Formats: sequence, structure tokens, C-alpha cells
Amino acid sequence: MAGIPITLVGIAAAAYLLGSIPWGLLITRIFGREDIRKAGSGNIGAANVTRVAGPAAGILTLALDTAKGFAAVWLTGRYSNESATWMMIAGLAVLLGHCYPVWLGFKGGKGVATALGIFLALCAPAALSALALFGLVAAYWKYVSLGSVAAAAAMPLLIYFLWAPHHAPPTVIIFGTMAAALLIIYKHDANLQRLVEGVEPKFTLSKDNKPE
Repeated sequence: MAGIPITLVGIAAAAYLLGSIPWGLLITRIFGREDIRKAGSGNIGAANVTRVAGPAAGILTLALDTAKGFAAVWLTGRYSNESATWMMIAGLAVLLGHCYPVWLGFKGGKGVATALGIFLALCAPAALSALALFGLVAAYWKYVSLGSVAAAAAMPLLIYFLWAPHHAPPTVIIFGTMAAALLIIYKHDANLQRLVEGVEPKFTLSKDNKPE
């Protein structure tokens, strides 16, 4: 038992560092574009990368940001014999790493793609349902930010009802999911303010339009 806290710290630290890899920044540089932090909204996420460096760069960023969330939770599950507690800790740590990366002065992305990877590893039906909700909201209203917030807000309920047939998720999963959802919504605070004011730009591939 004495080794458990050290192991947990190691898992959390490794997951945080994995989450801190700024794929959006690295990919835009590989594509020969300007520093993503100085273009559009300054966000390092896939939406801003798409507009600054093109759809291929955006899709690659989305895939890699999702992959790091999935990898952190999946690898922790293999190591911990599918411990829900350890997997949730790893999930929150990798999400914090993406949102507050040490390499970028703790100024990172908004966590949507990384959260998708986390919940694909924890409960794929809930993650895919949230992704479908995101797609519907974003496609209808043309706001990536609104789709992201809707998906995040719905995730705790989706996890609760889709965790397993006739079984509620462990308490740590319930509260961990709520924490992840609140963090993502918090990271969209500026977007929500612009939505209320009616000045949030809709998503297009135009580089002249500021992304969500």
C-alpha cells in the first residue's frame, strides 16, 4: 500500500506531460505556417489550426489531441487492472496538461478533442453520443464553441446512463466526468460571453474569420 501514492503521482505526472504536448503548435510549424498562438483566436486547438494551416493540419491535430487523451487512460487501465480511480485520475491529468501545458506557460487548448479521447477509453458509447451531439449542434448553428459546450454539459448524463447495462458508473467516474465537463465549459467562457452578446463568429474555413 505504501507504494500506491508514488505510483499515482507517477501516473498523473506522465499523463499531464503527455497532455502537454502542443500538437496544434507543432503541426502548424511543420506545415510551415505562423505561430498558431499569434493567429486567429490564438487557440492551439483543431478549429484554429484548420483555419490557419488548412483542413489536413486541423484533422491531424484533432486526431493527435484525441489520441493523447485515449492513450493516457487506456495505458493506465492496462497497468492498473482497469482501476476506474486510476483511469479517471489519468484522464483528468491529461486534460489539465492539454489545457494548461507547462511548455507554453500554462496557456493551452480548450480540451474538447482530448476529452473525446479520454471518454472513448472510459465509455465509448457515451463519447460517441457526445460527439454526435456536438456534430448536430455545430452543424445546425455553425458554432463549434456551442457544440463543444453542449457535448461537455451532456457528458455526465451520458456517462451515467451508458456506462454499462443496468449499472451506474463508480462515484469517481461521476465526479471526474463532472470536473472535466466544468473545466471545458470554463475554458469556453469567452465564447459563451460572445454568444450571449451575439458576436461569436461562426465557423468557416476563411482565415479572416476568428475561430472559436
